[in-house]
Amino acid sequence: MLTRSHAGAFVLGTLLTLGVGALAAPSKRPPERKFEKLDVFARVLSYVESNYVEEVDERKLVYGAVKGMMRTLDPHSDFMTPEEFADMRADTDGEFGGVGIEINDDGGVIVVVEPIAGSPAAKAGLLPGDRIIAIDGNPTKGRPGGETSSRLRGRPGTPVKLTVERKGWDGPHVLGLTRELIHVQAVEAKLLEPGIGYLRIKQFQERTDEEVMAALTTLKADSGGTLTGLVLDLRGNPGGLLDQAVKVSDLFLDGGVIVSTVGRSGKKLEEEVAREAGTWDNFPMVALVNGGSASASEIVAGALQDHGRALLIGTQTFGKGSVQSVYELADGSGLKLTVARYYTPSGRSIQEKGITPDVVVEQLDAGKLKDAKLGEAGQRERDLERHLKNLQVGGEGDVAVAHGSTRELLEHDYQLRTAFQTLSSWKRFQKLGGHTVANAKVARP
Repeated sequence: MLTRSHAGAFVLGTLLTLGVGALAAPSKRPPERKFEKLDVFARVLSYVESNYVEEVDERKLVYGAVKGMMRTLDPHSDFMTPEEFADMRADTDGEFGGVGIEINDDGGVIVVVEPIAGSPAAKAGLLPGDRIIAIDGNPTKGRPGGETSSRLRGRPGTPVKLTVERKGWDGPHVLGLTRELIHVQAVEAKLLEPGIGYLRIKQFQERTDEEVMAALTTLKADSGGTLTGLVLDLRGNPGGLLDQAVKVSDLFLDGGVIVSTVGRSGKKLEEEVAREAGTWDNFPMVALVNGGSASASEIVAGALQDHGRALLIGTQTFGKGSVQSVYELADGSGLKLTVARYYTPSGRSIQEKGITPDVVVEQLDAGKLKDAKLGEAGQRERDLERHLKNLQVGGEGDVAVAHGSTRELLEHDYQLRTAFQTLSSWKRFQKLGGHTVANAKVARP
């Protein structure tokens, strides 16, 4: 805890030296004058400490000043308090102590999106749509979702009480939970039909590439040793770690540039290149993207598209084409600073623009789409009197239909259904006249 105004000025100067000085070009002014405006900050801090109508927390004042400074930069540069920095690290690590629940801040009301399977929240019976109105007796309404998330997390083995409202209950229920070590799965995978896999990446965190590799191995084994197609779902993926985006892209590319980063004054900082070893390239791919696909997920989508490795289906991506470096500071706080722009293998900047899919497919409401179908005029053969019967026993024709539990998923996800039908069509093209899709790659329109 800082106690005097001159100490606050010293800390701010240290932040600037650690966070910016290492990246900035040498100043033409004498070093002792580089931060000459800090005397203004020190004077203001002194006035506030001495004259404000109530006692002030100098830590909050200094942190607030640094946050204000970062807000003069782009929206992705930020200063994080020790608590916020710890939460960020937990998110990228994929492991943390907590109750295992995904929440949404709905206008100041904390709503349960989904409990993680097997977590304390799931064991306690929390359901999507439940409203958490208090944590350990302290109301959540009006508090930022990030603050609520921090209060839900804690050392494994520690108790926490949640006051929950649910539609149909007479009143709030208090649920006692014990925090556990939670591992967030970044990857979900299943077979849409034998040979055609579905792989969803929720976020690029530590070990995402390992999870993708394990999922591909399982999908291949469950398909009898051969994958004939893959849907890679990047929708709603907000990004994450740059190195994980590179490693995941490398799994599907046998060579060439994956992404390049360019810093201040157009200086190329780095160029990531795919390696041939360990490449999964013997099947066609469709990648699903939408407006929620950002940053690291756009890197993957752009690399797969530029190399012709996957057909992109969906809607325009978010358009975050910048790279942030994270600096841990001496007091446990952190600085996230935009240091570069990234470019796809063909040299495209995604910033502001995003990535345009090869096939634009909006996500449509399946029920409304069914109701909107236009009837076809005229009769069919089966409607004619005395028509000949079909003597074959079987279905309605050679139409791609998923089996088992995935049928309902495809019925309610129009974009995924389009991707599945596209891959199924490629399988049929491969059978026609002995032709195959060369190297399982596709040409961009």
